[in-house]
Amino acid sequence: MHNIPYGRQNINSDDIAAVVAVLHSPYLTQGPAISHFEEAIRGYCGSKYAVALSSGTAALHIAMMALDIGKGDCVWTCPMSFVASSNCALYVGASIDFVDCEQSTGNIDIAALHAKLKEAEGAERLPKAIVVIHFSGRTCNMEEIHKLSKHYGFKVIEDAAHALGASYISGEKVGCNKYADITMLSFHPVKSITTGEGGVLTTNNHEIAERIAMLRTHGITRDEDKMQGESHGAWYYEQIELGYHYRMTDIQAALGRSQLRRLDDFIVKRRTIAAHYHNSLAGMQITLPQLDANSAWHLYVIHVDDKKRRHVFDYMRESGIGVNVHYIPIHTQPYYAKLGFKQGNFPNAEKFYAGAISLPIFPTLQEDEQEYVIEKLQEALK
Repeated sequence: MHNIPYGRQNINSDDIAAVVAVLHSPYLTQGPAISHFEEAIRGYCGSKYAVALSSGTAALHIAMMALDIGKGDCVWTCPMSFVASSNCALYVGASIDFVDCEQSTGNIDIAALHAKLKEAEGAERLPKAIVVIHFSGRTCNMEEIHKLSKHYGFKVIEDAAHALGASYISGEKVGCNKYADITMLSFHPVKSITTGEGGVLTTNNHEIAERIAMLRTHGITRDEDKMQGESHGAWYYEQIELGYHYRMTDIQAALGRSQLRRLDDFIVKRRTIAAHYHNSLAGMQITLPQLDANSAWHLYVIHVDDKKRRHVFDYMRESGIGVNVHYIPIHTQPYYAKLGFKQGNFPNAEKFYAGAISLPIFPTLQEDEQEYVIEKLQEALK
């Protein structure tokens, strides 16, 4: 019986050795492996600063705080995402609203964003920030979003949980913050690289980076220049904000730094798998994702007739293939219904969800395994 998940980490002997080295070191947390990993991320992405955190969700929460978003502010995002992309605004007391996605990509619809911003400007209720999601690893039109942010005065947070290793049309790596104030990267085991759980915020703003670093550690500082009183000695610290315990461990950071050395190889393999799916599935009664040479290909999402989706999904699962569905639109969740959202608010996201199935895609997916996935999909569609 096959057991093929939709995503899987790739751990090798170098990764294991990196973790073991930390276990033999004096530091398991708050040690040098953290700064080494942050430096490696900065170098890869081309950002000025990178701050490691305990998860992508923690990173989004801290990003809100670092941009002074709170009660009375509104944040917009796209409903075609995991709930963390919008929950982060609610954590800080802000309100949330959505901009519909493109039905062809799942990414934010730029025309819909234009229209919503114009309407919001007239009503004097523009967002303070927009969380832009690179669905499946394909980048949004960040150049246009950046222009809109300058015109309307909102901050931009890139939720690049799917997109480490991807590039913009202009060629820069996701995470460089050419178009955003802050970018979030995620290292869950199914992502481009893994630290088990973990996240990073990259930014080119020194003050924002310093605040993120402080907020991840209870809002505490040992910097005498930031203290409100006089230091009592080398042991002294002050809590100057209400922060959180959102630190990454050295164990995780060592794994992440080791994984990062193979990231480009991982992305090449993902792109090769996506291209093979595209060629092999052409002509079937399904809608394929658009090929994109710059995508990190975190997901490969096909669309079948929504009336057949349950059958196809169950058939694939029964065949030992761990297909999944990404995502149930956030605004249709019961918690968001309590906030006033309802079915029909964002029809493109709802249509994208209907019939969506994510096929297995990860660097160690073998050719015979992919052929088996294709074979079983053909059978399921009959």
